[in-house]
Amino acid sequence: MIPEKTGPAAVIVLAAGAGTRMKSRTPKILHEIGGRSMVGHALLAARSINPQQLAIVVRHERDLVAEHVSRLDPSALIVDQDDIPGTGRAVEAALQALDAEQQLTGTVVVTYGDVPLLSGGLLAELVATHEREANAVTVLTAVLDDATGYGRILRGEDGTVTGIREHKDSSEAEQLIREVNSGIYAFDAAVLREALGKVTTENAQGEKYLTDVLGLAREAGGRVAAVVTADRWQVEGANDRVQLAALGAELNRRTVEAWMRAGVTVVDPATTWIDASVTLDEDVRLLPNIQLHGATTVARDAVVGPDTTLTDVTVGEGAKVVRTHGSGAVIGKGAAVGPFTYLRPGTVLGESGKIGAFYETKNVTIGRGSKLSHLGYAGDAEIGEDTNIGCGNITANYDGEKKHRTVIGSGVRTGSNTVFVAPVTVGDGAYSGAGAVIRKDVPAGALALSIAAQRNTEGWVPAHRPGTRSAELAQAATKDSSSTPASTEEGK
Repeated sequence: MIPEKTGPAAVIVLAAGAGTRMKSRTPKILHEIGGRSMVGHALLAARSINPQQLAIVVRHERDLVAEHVSRLDPSALIVDQDDIPGTGRAVEAALQALDAEQQLTGTVVVTYGDVPLLSGGLLAELVATHEREANAVTVLTAVLDDATGYGRILRGEDGTVTGIREHKDSSEAEQLIREVNSGIYAFDAAVLREALGKVTTENAQGEKYLTDVLGLAREAGGRVAAVVTADRWQVEGANDRVQLAALGAELNRRTVEAWMRAGVTVVDPATTWIDASVTLDEDVRLLPNIQLHGATTVARDAVVGPDTTLTDVTVGEGAKVVRTHGSGAVIGKGAAVGPFTYLRPGTVLGESGKIGAFYETKNVTIGRGSKLSHLGYAGDAEIGEDTNIGCGNITANYDGEKKHRTVIGSGVRTGSNTVFVAPVTVGDGAYSGAGAVIRKDVPAGALALSIAAQRNTEGWVPAHRPGTRSAELAQAATKDSSSTPASTEEGK
Protein backbone atom coordinates (compact mmCIF):
# COMPACT_ATOMS: atom_id res chain seq x y z
CA MET A 1 0.00 0.00 0.00
CA ILE A 2 1.34 3.42 -0.97
CA PRO A 3 1.44 5.83 2.02
CA GLU A 4 -0.68 8.96 2.06
CA LYS A 5 0.85 11.64 -0.18
CA THR A 6 1.79 14.21 2.45
CA GLY A 7 5.44 14.79 1.60
CA PRO A 8 7.28 16.76 -1.08
CA ALA A 9 5.70 17.65 -4.39
CA ALA A 10 7.69 15.00 -6.20
CA VAL A 11 10.63 12.63 -6.11
CA ILE A 12 12.51 12.05 -9.35
CA VAL A 13 14.62 8.88 -9.54
CA LEU A 14 17.26 8.93 -12.27
CA ALA A 15 17.74 5.48 -13.82
CA ALA A 16 18.66 6.07 -17.46
CA GLY A 17 22.36 5.21 -17.40
CA ALA A 18 23.86 2.31 -19.33
CA GLY A 19 26.08 1.09 -16.49
CA THR A 20 28.70 -0.23 -18.89
CA ARG A 21 31.21 -0.94 -16.11
CA MET A 22 28.87 -3.59 -14.72
CA LYS A 23 29.64 -5.62 -17.88
CA SER A 24 26.25 -7.28 -17.84
CA ARG A 25 23.27 -7.92 -20.08
CA THR A 26 21.16 -7.05 -17.05
CA PRO A 27 20.63 -3.29 -16.62
CA LYS A 28 22.76 -2.03 -13.77
CA ILE A 29 19.89 -0.87 -11.58
CA LEU A 30 18.22 -4.29 -11.80
CA HIS A 31 21.16 -6.02 -10.10
CA GLU A 32 20.16 -7.11 -6.60
CA ILE A 33 21.46 -6.80 -3.09
CA GLY A 34 19.57 -7.91 -0.01
CA GLY A 35 17.00 -9.70 -2.16
CA ARG A 36 15.89 -6.54 -3.94
CA SER A 37 17.03 -4.69 -7.06
CA MET A 38 18.97 -1.48 -6.54
CA VAL A 39 16.15 0.50 -8.09
CA GLY A 40 13.73 -1.36 -5.83
CA HIS A 41 15.62 -0.05 -2.80
CA ALA A 42 15.57 3.44 -4.33
CA LEU A 43 11.82 3.34 -4.92
CA LEU A 44 11.12 2.21 -1.36
CA ALA A 45 13.21 5.06 0.05
CA ALA A 46 11.44 7.53 -2.23
CA ARG A 47 7.98 6.28 -1.28
CA SER A 48 8.80 6.38 2.42
CA ILE A 49 8.75 10.20 2.41
CA ASN A 50 5.22 10.16 0.94
CA PRO A 51 5.73 12.27 -2.21
CA GLN A 52 2.70 13.58 -4.02
CA GLN A 53 4.19 12.24 -7.24
CA LEU A 54 7.01 9.83 -8.07
CA ALA A 55 8.75 9.73 -11.45
CA ILE A 56 11.57 7.53 -12.71
CA VAL A 57 13.63 8.46 -15.77
CA VAL A 58 14.68 5.55 -18.01
CA ARG A 59 16.57 5.03 -21.26
CA HIS A 60 19.05 2.11 -21.38
CA GLU A 61 17.14 -1.19 -21.73
CA ARG A 62 14.04 0.92 -21.36
CA ASP A 63 11.44 -1.86 -21.61
CA LEU A 64 13.13 -4.14 -19.09
CA VAL A 65 13.50 -1.35 -16.56
CA ALA A 66 9.98 -0.01 -17.12
CA GLU A 67 8.42 -3.46 -16.68
CA HIS A 68 10.36 -4.01 -13.46
CA VAL A 69 9.43 -0.60 -12.06
CA SER A 70 5.76 -1.02 -12.99
CA ARG A 71 5.66 -4.31 -11.13
CA LEU A 72 7.24 -2.80 -8.01
CA ASP A 73 5.38 0.52 -8.04
CA PRO A 74 2.48 0.62 -10.52
CA SER A 75 1.67 4.28 -9.81
CA ALA A 76 5.20 5.56 -10.55
CA LEU A 77 5.40 7.75 -13.64
CA ILE A 78 7.91 6.36 -16.15
CA VAL A 79 9.65 9.08 -18.16
CA ASP A 80 11.85 8.52 -21.21
CA GLN A 81 15.02 10.57 -21.54
CA ASP A 82 15.66 11.80 -25.08
CA ASP A 83 18.95 12.00 -26.99
CA ILE A 84 20.18 15.03 -25.07
CA PRO A 85 22.62 13.61 -22.50
CA GLY A 86 23.15 14.62 -18.89
CA THR A 87 21.45 14.55 -15.52
CA GLY A 88 20.08 18.05 -16.09
CA ARG A 89 18.20 16.88 -19.16
CA ALA A 90 16.93 13.78 -17.35
CA VAL A 91 15.48 15.91 -14.55
CA GLU A 92 14.07 18.39 -17.07
CA ALA A 93 12.25 15.59 -18.93
CA ALA A 94 10.76 14.32 -15.66
CA LEU A 95 9.72 17.80 -14.58
CA GLN A 96 8.00 18.42 -17.90
CA ALA A 97 6.10 15.12 -17.59
CA LEU A 98 5.09 15.88 -14.00
CA ASP A 99 3.99 19.39 -14.99
CA ALA A 100 1.79 18.05 -17.80
CA GLU A 101 -1.37 17.93 -15.72
CA GLN A 102 -0.60 20.66 -13.21
CA GLN A 103 2.56 22.66 -12.69
CA LEU A 104 4.44 21.52 -9.61
CA THR A 105 4.95 23.81 -6.66
CA GLY A 106 6.98 23.05 -3.57
CA THR A 107 9.89 20.67 -3.09
CA VAL A 108 11.25 18.35 -5.75
CA VAL A 109 13.75 15.68 -4.62
CA VAL A 110 16.20 14.15 -7.09
CA THR A 111 17.85 10.82 -6.33
CA TYR A 112 19.23 7.79 -8.19
CA GLY A 113 18.37 4.21 -8.97
CA ASP A 114 21.84 2.91 -8.10
CA VAL A 115 22.14 4.23 -4.52
CA PRO A 116 20.53 1.30 -2.68
CA LEU A 117 21.47 2.13 0.91
CA LEU A 118 19.92 5.58 0.87
CA SER A 119 17.26 5.63 3.59
CA GLY A 120 13.94 7.34 3.78
CA GLY A 121 15.08 8.89 7.05
CA LEU A 122 17.96 10.71 5.38
CA LEU A 123 15.72 11.86 2.52
CA ALA A 124 13.22 13.15 5.07
CA GLU A 125 16.00 15.07 6.83
CA LEU A 126 17.03 16.62 3.50
CA VAL A 127 13.47 17.74 2.76
CA ALA A 128 12.90 19.06 6.28
CA THR A 129 16.09 21.13 6.22
CA HIS A 130 15.34 22.43 2.74
CA GLU A 131 11.86 23.60 3.68
CA ARG A 132 12.76 24.89 7.15
CA GLU A 133 15.56 27.07 5.76
CA ALA A 134 13.54 28.11 2.68
CA ASN A 135 16.43 27.12 0.43
CA ALA A 136 16.39 27.29 -3.33
CA VAL A 137 18.55 24.16 -3.46
CA THR A 138 19.73 21.81 -0.74
CA VAL A 139 22.37 19.25 -1.62
CA LEU A 140 23.12 16.07 0.31
CA THR A 141 26.85 15.76 0.97
CA ALA A 142 29.26 13.41 2.70
CA VAL A 143 32.74 13.76 4.15
CA LEU A 144 35.19 11.15 2.86
CA ASP A 145 38.71 10.26 3.91
CA ASP A 146 39.61 9.96 0.23
CA ALA A 147 37.53 12.22 -2.00
CA THR A 148 39.39 11.40 -5.21
CA GLY A 149 37.07 11.48 -8.20
CA TYR A 150 34.20 13.24 -6.44
CA GLY A 151 32.90 16.75 -6.98
CA ARG A 152 33.99 19.00 -4.08
CA ILE A 153 31.58 21.21 -2.18
CA LEU A 154 32.63 24.87 -2.12
CA ARG A 155 31.27 26.94 0.74
CA GLY A 156 31.15 30.63 1.51
CA GLU A 157 32.02 32.26 4.81
CA ASP A 158 28.41 32.01 5.91
CA GLY A 159 28.45 28.24 5.36
CA THR A 160 26.20 28.27 2.31
CA VAL A 161 27.20 26.32 -0.77
CA THR A 162 28.79 28.50 -3.42
CA GLY A 163 29.41 25.77 -5.95
CA ILE A 164 30.49 22.26 -6.81
CA ARG A 165 33.86 21.71 -8.42
CA GLU A 166 34.43 18.49 -10.33
CA HIS A 167 37.64 16.71 -9.35
CA LYS A 168 39.26 17.11 -12.75
CA ASP A 169 38.60 20.85 -12.68
CA SER A 170 39.65 21.47 -9.06
CA SER A 171 42.77 23.27 -7.88
CA GLU A 172 45.29 21.73 -5.50
CA ALA A 173 43.69 23.60 -2.60
CA GLU A 174 40.21 22.44 -3.62
CA GLN A 175 41.40 18.86 -3.85
CA LEU A 176 42.09 19.00 -0.11
CA ILE A 177 38.37 19.44 0.51
CA ARG A 178 36.84 16.22 1.82
CA GLU A 179 33.17 17.20 1.59
CA VAL A 180 31.76 15.79 -1.64
CA ASN A 181 28.59 16.01 -3.68
CA SER A 182 26.28 12.98 -3.52
CA GLY A 183 24.22 14.17 -6.49
CA ILE A 184 21.06 13.97 -4.36
CA TYR A 185 19.14 17.24 -4.05
CA ALA A 186 16.02 18.99 -2.84
CA PHE A 187 14.95 21.83 -5.16
CA ASP A 188 12.30 24.46 -5.10
CA ALA A 189 10.23 23.45 -8.13
CA ALA A 190 10.04 26.97 -9.59
CA VAL A 191 13.78 27.52 -9.19
CA LEU A 192 14.53 24.16 -10.78
CA ARG A 193 12.22 24.79 -13.70
CA GLU A 194 13.64 28.22 -14.48
CA ALA A 195 17.28 27.20 -14.08
CA LEU A 196 17.00 24.09 -16.24
CA GLY A 197 15.73 26.29 -19.05
CA LYS A 198 19.06 28.14 -18.94
CA VAL A 199 21.40 25.15 -18.62
CA THR A 200 23.24 24.39 -21.86
CA THR A 201 25.37 21.56 -23.23
CA GLU A 202 28.30 23.85 -23.94
CA ASN A 203 30.91 21.94 -22.00
CA ALA A 204 33.62 19.37 -22.63
CA GLN A 205 31.21 16.45 -22.26
CA GLY A 206 28.40 18.01 -24.28
CA GLU A 207 25.96 17.22 -21.46
CA LYS A 208 23.31 19.17 -19.62
CA TYR A 209 24.59 19.17 -16.03
CA LEU A 210 22.25 19.27 -13.08
CA THR A 211 25.03 20.81 -11.00
CA ASP A 212 24.77 23.98 -13.11
CA VAL A 213 21.41 24.65 -11.44
CA LEU A 214 23.15 25.51 -8.16
CA GLY A 215 25.09 28.43 -9.64
CA LEU A 216 22.06 29.71 -11.51
CA ALA A 217 19.97 29.52 -8.34
CA ARG A 218 22.54 31.62 -6.45
CA GLU A 219 22.72 34.14 -9.27
CA ALA A 220 18.96 34.54 -9.00
CA GLY A 221 19.30 35.30 -5.27
CA GLY A 222 18.39 31.90 -3.94
CA ARG A 223 20.02 30.22 -0.98
CA VAL A 224 21.97 27.02 -1.65
CA ALA A 225 22.77 24.89 1.39
CA ALA A 226 23.84 21.38 2.28
CA VAL A 227 22.89 18.55 4.58
CA VAL A 228 25.97 16.57 5.58
CA THR A 229 25.64 12.88 6.36
CA ALA A 230 28.26 11.04 8.38
CA ASP A 231 27.07 7.78 6.84
CA ARG A 232 28.85 7.63 3.51
CA TRP A 233 27.27 4.28 2.61
CA GLN A 234 23.92 5.97 2.15
CA VAL A 235 25.21 7.99 -0.78
CA GLU A 236 27.45 5.31 -2.33
CA GLY A 237 26.47 4.09 -5.79
CA ALA A 238 27.40 0.86 -7.54
CA ASN A 239 29.04 1.21 -10.93
CA ASP A 240 30.63 -2.25 -11.11
CA ARG A 241 30.32 -5.62 -9.44
CA VAL A 242 33.04 -4.89 -6.91
CA GLN A 243 31.09 -1.90 -5.60
CA LEU A 244 27.86 -3.90 -5.79
CA ALA A 245 29.35 -6.62 -3.58
CA ALA A 246 30.64 -4.05 -1.09
CA LEU A 247 27.22 -2.42 -0.84
CA GLY A 248 25.58 -5.83 -0.49
CA ALA A 249 27.89 -6.80 2.35
CA GLU A 250 27.27 -3.51 4.15
CA LEU A 251 23.51 -3.80 3.71
CA ASN A 252 23.60 -7.33 5.11
CA ARG A 253 25.76 -6.24 8.04
CA ARG A 254 23.17 -3.57 8.89
CA THR A 255 20.27 -5.97 8.43
CA VAL A 256 21.82 -8.63 10.67
CA GLU A 257 22.73 -6.07 13.32
CA ALA A 258 19.21 -4.64 13.31
CA TRP A 259 17.72 -8.10 13.88
CA MET A 260 20.14 -8.81 16.72
CA ARG A 261 19.10 -5.55 18.38
CA ALA A 262 15.49 -6.61 17.91
CA GLY A 263 16.02 -9.80 19.93
CA VAL A 264 17.30 -12.36 17.42
CA THR A 265 20.36 -14.45 18.29
CA VAL A 266 22.81 -14.64 15.39
CA VAL A 267 25.66 -16.97 16.32
CA ASP A 268 27.92 -15.99 13.42
CA PRO A 269 26.98 -12.70 11.75
CA ALA A 270 29.78 -13.10 9.20
CA THR A 271 28.13 -16.18 7.63
CA THR A 272 24.50 -15.11 8.03
CA TRP A 273 22.73 -13.45 5.10
CA ILE A 274 19.25 -12.03 5.53
CA ASP A 275 17.24 -10.33 2.78
CA ALA A 276 15.63 -6.99 3.54
CA SER A 277 12.19 -8.60 3.07
CA VAL A 278 12.64 -11.32 5.72
CA THR A 279 10.71 -11.16 9.03
CA LEU A 280 12.04 -12.61 12.31
CA ASP A 281 10.46 -12.77 15.78
CA GLU A 282 12.16 -12.32 19.13
CA ASP A 283 14.19 -15.24 20.44
CA VAL A 284 14.76 -16.76 17.02
CA ARG A 285 18.19 -18.42 16.93
CA LEU A 286 20.20 -18.40 13.70
CA LEU A 287 23.19 -20.75 13.52
CA PRO A 288 26.20 -20.32 11.19
CA ASN A 289 26.10 -20.49 7.40
CA ILE A 290 22.48 -19.63 6.66
CA GLN A 291 20.74 -17.56 4.00
CA LEU A 292 17.18 -16.30 4.45
CA HIS A 293 15.61 -14.93 1.29
CA GLY A 294 12.42 -13.45 -0.05
CA ALA A 295 9.30 -13.52 2.10
CA THR A 296 10.74 -15.95 4.66
CA THR A 297 9.33 -15.56 8.17
CA VAL A 298 10.64 -17.25 11.32
CA ALA A 299 8.53 -17.35 14.47
CA ARG A 300 9.60 -17.07 18.09
CA ASP A 301 11.99 -19.67 19.58
CA ALA A 302 12.62 -21.33 16.22
CA VAL A 303 16.18 -22.45 15.44
CA VAL A 304 17.48 -22.30 11.88
CA GLY A 305 20.82 -23.72 10.77
CA PRO A 306 23.55 -24.45 10.49
CA ASP A 307 24.06 -24.65 6.71
CA THR A 308 20.52 -23.78 5.67
CA THR A 309 19.02 -21.77 2.79
CA LEU A 310 15.35 -20.79 2.93
CA THR A 311 13.47 -18.80 0.30
CA ASP A 312 9.84 -17.78 0.88
CA VAL A 313 9.55 -20.27 3.74
CA THR A 314 7.38 -19.87 6.84
CA VAL A 315 8.95 -21.38 9.97
CA GLY A 316 6.63 -21.90 12.92
CA GLU A 317 7.21 -21.18 16.59
CA GLY A 318 9.79 -23.45 18.18
CA ALA A 319 10.54 -25.32 14.95
CA LYS A 320 14.04 -26.59 14.19
CA VAL A 321 15.47 -26.52 10.67
CA VAL A 322 18.99 -27.89 10.15
CA ARG A 323 21.05 -28.31 6.96
CA THR A 324 18.04 -27.76 4.75
CA HIS A 325 17.42 -26.17 1.37
CA GLY A 326 13.83 -25.00 1.11
CA SER A 327 11.59 -22.75 -0.95
CA GLY A 328 7.88 -21.98 -0.93
CA ALA A 329 7.28 -24.20 2.09
CA VAL A 330 5.50 -23.97 5.47
CA ILE A 331 7.01 -25.57 8.58
CA GLY A 332 4.60 -25.86 11.48
CA LYS A 333 4.97 -25.03 15.15
CA GLY A 334 7.39 -27.34 16.93
CA ALA A 335 8.23 -29.24 13.74
CA ALA A 336 11.67 -30.57 12.85
CA VAL A 337 13.36 -30.59 9.44
CA GLY A 338 16.75 -31.98 8.42
CA PRO A 339 19.54 -32.61 8.17
CA PHE A 340 20.17 -32.75 4.41
CA THR A 341 16.55 -32.10 3.47
CA TYR A 342 15.13 -30.53 0.31
CA LEU A 343 11.78 -28.76 0.70
CA ARG A 344 10.31 -27.81 -2.65
CA PRO A 345 7.38 -25.44 -3.21
CA GLY A 346 4.02 -26.53 -1.85
CA THR A 347 5.42 -28.44 1.12
CA VAL A 348 3.31 -27.91 4.26
CA LEU A 349 4.55 -29.66 7.40
CA GLY A 350 2.08 -29.69 10.27
CA GLU A 351 2.65 -28.91 13.93
CA SER A 352 5.16 -31.24 15.64
CA GLY A 353 5.77 -33.05 12.36
CA LYS A 354 9.11 -34.21 11.05
CA ILE A 355 10.87 -34.41 7.71
CA GLY A 356 14.21 -36.04 8.33
CA ALA A 357 17.56 -36.79 6.73
CA PHE A 358 17.92 -37.07 2.96
CA TYR A 359 14.28 -36.40 2.21
CA GLU A 360 12.76 -34.46 -0.68
CA THR A 361 9.22 -33.12 -0.62
CA LYS A 362 7.10 -31.22 -3.14
CA ASN A 363 3.47 -30.15 -3.17
CA VAL A 364 2.70 -32.25 -0.13
CA THR A 365 0.63 -31.59 2.99
CA ILE A 366 1.78 -33.45 6.10
CA GLY A 367 -0.53 -33.54 9.11
CA ARG A 368 0.17 -32.80 12.75
CA GLY A 369 2.67 -35.16 14.36
CA SER A 370 3.42 -37.15 11.21
CA LYS A 371 6.97 -38.21 10.43
CA LEU A 372 8.91 -38.74 7.22
CA SER A 373 12.14 -39.60 8.91
CA HIS A 374 14.72 -40.55 6.32
CA LEU A 375 15.68 -41.45 2.77
CA GLY A 376 12.55 -40.80 0.78
CA TYR A 377 10.48 -38.66 -1.55
CA ALA A 378 6.95 -37.36 -1.11
CA GLY A 379 5.40 -35.40 -3.96
CA ASP A 380 1.85 -34.47 -4.92
CA ALA A 381 0.59 -36.09 -1.74
CA GLU A 382 -1.58 -35.60 1.32
CA ILE A 383 -0.57 -37.29 4.57
CA GLY A 384 -2.80 -37.30 7.64
CA GLU A 385 -1.97 -36.87 11.33
CA ASP A 386 0.27 -39.10 13.48
CA THR A 387 1.40 -41.15 10.49
CA ASN A 388 4.86 -42.69 10.30
CA ILE A 389 6.35 -43.08 6.84
CA GLY A 390 9.11 -45.68 6.90
CA CYS A 391 12.67 -45.45 5.62
CA GLY A 392 13.06 -45.39 1.85
CA ASN A 393 9.38 -44.72 1.07
CA ILE A 394 8.52 -42.81 -2.11
CA THR A 395 5.41 -41.59 -3.87
CA ALA A 396 5.66 -42.51 -7.55
CA ASN A 397 3.65 -39.51 -8.70
CA TYR A 398 4.64 -39.23 -12.37
CA ASP A 399 3.54 -41.64 -15.10
CA GLY A 400 5.70 -40.08 -17.79
CA GLU A 401 3.03 -37.61 -18.89
CA LYS A 402 0.96 -36.52 -15.90
CA LYS A 403 1.34 -36.05 -12.15
CA HIS A 404 -1.00 -37.96 -9.81
CA ARG A 405 -1.79 -37.62 -6.12
CA THR A 406 -1.27 -39.99 -3.24
CA VAL A 407 -3.52 -39.74 -0.17
CA ILE A 408 -2.33 -41.40 3.03
CA GLY A 409 -4.60 -41.25 6.06
CA SER A 410 -3.94 -40.67 9.76
CA GLY A 411 -2.29 -43.19 12.04
CA VAL A 412 -0.74 -45.06 9.12
CA ARG A 413 2.47 -47.08 9.55
CA THR A 414 4.45 -47.97 6.44
CA GLY A 415 7.30 -50.47 6.17
CA SER A 416 10.72 -49.69 4.74
CA ASN A 417 10.95 -49.20 0.98
CA THR A 418 7.23 -48.90 0.38
CA VAL A 419 6.36 -47.37 -3.00
CA PHE A 420 3.00 -45.66 -3.51
CA VAL A 421 2.10 -45.74 -7.21
CA ALA A 422 -0.24 -42.78 -7.64
CA PRO A 423 -3.11 -42.26 -7.85
CA VAL A 424 -3.70 -44.27 -4.72
CA THR A 425 -5.36 -43.86 -1.32
CA VAL A 426 -4.35 -45.48 1.97
CA GLY A 427 -6.98 -45.47 4.69
CA ASP A 428 -6.59 -44.46 8.34
CA GLY A 429 -4.69 -46.87 10.56
CA ALA A 430 -3.43 -49.00 7.67
CA TYR A 431 -0.04 -50.72 7.61
CA SER A 432 2.26 -51.73 4.77
CA GLY A 433 4.95 -54.39 4.84
CA ALA A 434 8.58 -53.80 3.93
CA GLY A 435 9.12 -53.53 0.21
CA ALA A 436 5.41 -53.18 -0.59
CA VAL A 437 4.45 -51.63 -3.91
CA ILE A 438 1.03 -50.06 -3.36
CA ARG A 439 -0.79 -50.00 -6.70
CA LYS A 440 -4.37 -50.00 -5.47
CA ASP A 441 -6.24 -48.41 -2.59
CA VAL A 442 -5.66 -49.79 0.91
CA PRO A 443 -8.72 -49.87 3.22
CA ALA A 444 -8.55 -48.42 6.71
CA GLY A 445 -6.87 -50.78 9.14
CA ALA A 446 -5.63 -53.16 6.43
CA LEU A 447 -2.13 -54.59 6.02
CA ALA A 448 -0.81 -54.17 2.48
CA LEU A 449 1.76 -56.72 1.28
CA SER A 450 3.20 -57.32 -2.16
CA ILE A 451 5.94 -59.88 -1.59
CA ALA A 452 6.69 -63.27 -3.04
CA ALA A 453 8.03 -66.22 -1.02
CA GLN A 454 11.81 -66.11 -0.72
CA ARG A 455 13.66 -68.74 -2.75
CA ASN A 456 17.33 -69.61 -2.18
CA THR A 457 19.30 -71.25 -5.01
CA GLU A 458 22.14 -72.92 -3.20
CA GLY A 459 25.55 -73.03 -4.83
CA TRP A 460 24.66 -70.33 -7.37
CA VAL A 461 27.67 -68.06 -6.67
CA PRO A 462 30.44 -70.69 -7.03
CA ALA A 463 28.73 -72.04 -10.14
CA HIS A 464 28.12 -68.70 -11.90
CA ARG A 465 30.89 -66.50 -10.50
CA PRO A 466 33.89 -68.84 -10.34
CA GLY A 467 37.20 -67.29 -9.39
CA THR A 468 35.66 -64.31 -7.62
CA ARG A 469 36.35 -63.42 -4.02
CA SER A 470 32.69 -64.12 -3.24
CA ALA A 471 32.94 -67.61 -4.72
CA GLU A 472 36.13 -68.34 -2.78
CA LEU A 473 34.55 -67.26 0.52
CA ALA A 474 31.35 -69.17 -0.20
CA GLN A 475 33.28 -72.36 -0.98
CA ALA A 476 35.35 -71.96 2.17
CA ALA A 477 32.25 -71.44 4.28
CA THR A 478 30.56 -74.47 2.73
CA LYS A 479 33.66 -76.62 3.36
CA ASP A 480 33.88 -75.47 6.97
CA SER A 481 30.21 -76.20 7.48
CA SER A 482 30.45 -79.70 6.04
CA SER A 483 33.55 -80.57 8.12
CA THR A 484 31.97 -79.63 11.44
CA PRO A 485 30.92 -82.80 13.29
CA ALA A 486 27.39 -83.13 14.49
CA SER A 487 26.87 -82.60 18.19
CA THR A 488 26.21 -85.63 20.37
CA GLU A 489 24.42 -85.95 23.64
CA GLU A 490 26.58 -86.66 26.65
CA GLY A 491 26.31 -90.14 28.06
CA LYS A 492 25.70 -91.89 24.72
